[in-house]
This record gives sequence, structure tokens and C-alpha cells, in this order.
Amino acid sequence: MAAPSGRSGRRLWAALVPAALLCLAGRAAEEPSTADFDVRPGGEVHSFSRSLGDYTCTFTYSAQGGTNEQWQMNIGVSEDNQLFSCSVWRPQGKSYLFFTQFKAEVKGAKIEYAMAYSQAAVGGQSDVPLKQEEFEITETTVSHREGKFRFELSKLMIVAKTPRDEL
Repeated sequence: MAAPSGRSGRRLWAALVPAALLCLAGRAAEEPSTADFDVRPGGEVHSFSRSLGDYTCTFTYSAQGGTNEQWQMNIGVSEDNQLFSCSVWRPQGKSYLFFTQFKAEVKGAKIEYAMAYSQAAVGGQSDVPLKQEEFEITETTVSHREGKFRFELSKLMIVAKTPRDEL
């Protein structure tokens, strides 16, 4: 399932996804991993990856303007090994960089839900989602949509389903 459609679907996902991510972080088979990294302007393409067991999340981007910004990536696997989560965000809320492109890719799982935001919730502010036409979701990636993306990105969230081993 991709991003929800309609207002009621978005509200439902908006309530369920943070709860699922908290469950993943609190009940992980392997300890969740949080890593800080710098998002660097200058127009060059950069990538940052983290792995947990058989699963990997890679954030690739190009940005312009300003100076380096501190961002974080958090990955986790559910206790039953059914879900892999990856969040990439700027903890200060809004990024002041202009993103010319972005892509988050998961390996080892297929995306069930993903959402991109122009502003991350901080200090009483709410997440501000990108418009659906600004980004696209495939089985393994969330990326900007050429010609539609408005250059603002502050947060990406992905919940992916891991392959099941059938006996």
C-alpha cells in the first residue's frame, strides 16, 4: 500500500504510523539504530546508508544553499521480523536547503507505507506533508517527482514489509 488517499485515510495513517514506529523502536528484534549525518549543499549527489540485519535504508540527495544541516536516520525491525522502518529527518523541523533531488531506498523489504514532508514536527508544530504529486513511491523507493517537486524536504518515513519465510 502506498500513501493513503483522501483526508480520512491520511488521518488514519497519521495516527497509525507513529504508533507502529514506536512499537518497532520499543520491541525490535535487534536494537534500533539512530545515526546523525550532515546534509551538505553544493549540488553534488550524496548518500547515507544504515543497515540492520538483512535490511538497509539509503538516503540519496542533492541540495543547494546554506551550510551543512544535521539530520538523523532511524531504522528498526519489529520483534516478529515482519516490518522494517526507516525515518530520515531534520530534528530542528524545517530544512532551509533547496533539494534538487531525493530518494530513499530500502533493501530486503517492500514498502507498505511512505510519506515525505516539507516540515517535520518540532516545538508544537505539526508535520507538513508534501503534496502527493511531488513524490512517487515504488516497491522499494520513495523519490522526488521531476518537475513537480517544490525543493522542500525535512522528513521521510517508510514502513516496509519484510519477506515471510514459509515452512
